[in-house]
Amino acid sequence: MSETRITLPRQIADAYVDDLIALDPITGTYLGVKESSSKLPDYSPAGAEAQAELARATLARLDEAERQPGADSDVERRCARLLRERLTAELAVHDADEHLRRIGNMGTPGHSVRDVFTVTPADTEEDWAAIAERLRAVPGAVAGYRASLELGLERKLFAAPRPTATYIDQLTEWTDTDGKGRGWYEDFAAAGPQALRAELDQAAQAATGALAQLRDWLRDVYAPAIESTPNVVGRERYARWSRYFNGTDLDLDEAYAYGWAEFHRILGAMKEEAEKILPGAGTPWVALAHLDEHGRHIEGVDEVREWLQGLMDKAIEELDGTHFELAERVRRVESRIAPPGGAAAPYYTAPSEDFSRPGRTWLPTMGLTRFPVYDLVSTWYHEGVPGHHLQLAQWAHVARDLSRYQATIGIVSANAEGWALYAERLMDELGYLTDPEERLGYLDAQMMRAARVIVDIGMHLELEIPADSPFHPGERWTPELAQEFFGAHSSRPADFVESELTRYLTIPGQAIGYKLGERAWLLGRDRARERRGDAFDLKAWHMAALSQGSLGLDDLVDELSQL
Repeated sequence: MSETRITLPRQIADAYVDDLIALDPITGTYLGVKESSSKLPDYSPAGAEAQAELARATLARLDEAERQPGADSDVERRCARLLRERLTAELAVHDADEHLRRIGNMGTPGHSVRDVFTVTPADTEEDWAAIAERLRAVPGAVAGYRASLELGLERKLFAAPRPTATYIDQLTEWTDTDGKGRGWYEDFAAAGPQALRAELDQAAQAATGALAQLRDWLRDVYAPAIESTPNVVGRERYARWSRYFNGTDLDLDEAYAYGWAEFHRILGAMKEEAEKILPGAGTPWVALAHLDEHGRHIEGVDEVREWLQGLMDKAIEELDGTHFELAERVRRVESRIAPPGGAAAPYYTAPSEDFSRPGRTWLPTMGLTRFPVYDLVSTWYHEGVPGHHLQLAQWAHVARDLSRYQATIGIVSANAEGWALYAERLMDELGYLTDPEERLGYLDAQMMRAARVIVDIGMHLELEIPADSPFHPGERWTPELAQEFFGAHSSRPADFVESELTRYLTIPGQAIGYKLGERAWLLGRDRARERRGDAFDLKAWHMAALSQGSLGLDDLVDELSQL
């Protein structure tokens, strides 16, 4: 670890970030650290253990720092609270050897190594020289990842068959984007300068070759060895992952019941809205299918990117000064089209620490060129403004008042996803979703998040479907029933539904954080309003809430209530 003399929790946290970047240059790139641009992490068992040892040493130093004068101030206390909770949760996952079976349709080392190139600086010949060096590092990173999976096989710690099959398909697409053996890395490197052409092409081909070898090994060796493994993880593993993604030890049975309560509430609202669009439709999804054919659409990939940019720009103009107070650099956000071959869901990437790279939303087109408006509006309130962008960019803006850790890598998934879902509801509360098409789309998105709680917990714990369910009452959840249920209660196409269910099998416990995180944000707001009475100021509360950094759900409700 760094030799800097540490006295208080925020210094401990910031020293941890510095040390982690040295072990994980991908994190460095997302933070905007130029020196990271040419490197990749060690994904071998030794590399994972080095990160775990850093976490253990940091927790020991935090124990000492919390005893120092000044450690009980609000800013130090919140930072210590987050750092201890995050590192403890991460170590629990590591100590269970979960890194030895990281396979799925998102979040694997393979995804991380590919995706980081989309945010690596590529403006100058010097930038591209660093990219060439990073490309040359891909085979080593892939070899370390494979070594971890091989150790997992040896210890009988298996990934699930369905995510493994999907990952093999993704690797096939990444290594042959044109059907003629040209891979994603070659396509990416083609934008580099002519002076580095030969160097970039050679490094990109080697990177593609490494992915092809991994794909072949997974297909020929790994997949046959794990074919009888259950796709679900069971209560013990699920609870561990749930703590990691939600920052709290949830009562999973209570959360499952809450998911069903929200399902029934939202379904009633959807039926009312569907009647405005297609009277007598029968179900909301008949009305949504009608909108797929006859509702408002955006035609063209470039056109939808520009339309989404305009939607976010308008939200910033109208919300700034009324419900938020935004710094100029927070007001900048870019709409992008996601690279092919990933999961089907849109996503957001935060700005670099110095804002030289802005926050960006990413739309996977899945080969489509026609995009229904109802499916986009509330989603971009979630991914962009006032959702992920306002929270994560604000954290970066106030990083000096927090700690670097709180503003960047200390993120709790359920905190961020909960805020983004709260942001969708806020826009509905503020009157932005009065158009029947857009409001039904918003409710459909809300239903998807409630369904996630039901099926993610239900199938991994193999719970019973309640007697008042309109779907297979009294039966036990399986992944097959979960996919059928999700498809029957969502406007999303079949490939999206399949991708979603594979995602839940890949990262159990993450998908429930949207709805449970929203509940935490709403509860914190309600308690703050009750405490302050007529003096409660929503704009002031929003900015204070967005400026306190990340927290796990229990800690989040506690802190939000005091604002």
